[in-house]
Amino acid sequence: TGLVALANPALADLAKAEAMRDGDMKKLNFHSDVQPAGTTEFTTFEGDPLTLEQYQGKWVLLNFWATWCAPCRKEMPMLSELQTEFGGDAFAVVTIATGRNPPPAMKSFFDEIGVDNLPLYRDPKSGLAREMGVLGLPITVILNPEGQEVARMRGDADWASDNAKAILRTILEQDTAG
Repeated sequence: TGLVALANPALADLAKAEAMRDGDMKKLNFHSDVQPAGTTEFTTFEGDPLTLEQYQGKWVLLNFWATWCAPCRKEMPMLSELQTEFGGDAFAVVTIATGRNPPPAMKSFFDEIGVDNLPLYRDPKSGLAREMGVLGLPITVILNPEGQEVARMRGDADWASDNAKAILRTILEQDTAG
């Protein structure tokens, strides 16, 4: 991948971010080649259809979770912190409850942990999760501005750690540098 990275500055910056992984972030696996993201529709809290294509043009930290998932409850406030610190025109944390998650339970989940800046999106039949090979929860995927998967983490992590933020900063800086 070294020669490929030299030919493609975006891959070089991802390699730099990959080399920075420490602690929980060692579980973040960067792909040697970008992977297609899912195209299956999911819905807003109210039931309006959405696709990941609507996020093209920005980096996305996509988190699949469920109301019954204890590790999801632990990491969601950290994902909220990332959205507060990095969210905007170039980056978004997108949270999708997959499987059977009654909307009132989703709202209670966010209320109980004090999260109010992340979307309450739903994938009630797990169509997008299945298409993207989500096995177990939580799963967090990083999508590039072209909408392609560049990295994936199985299980929870301290997304508010200095290391996680440094990795994201490195990824996001490639757009301003390039």
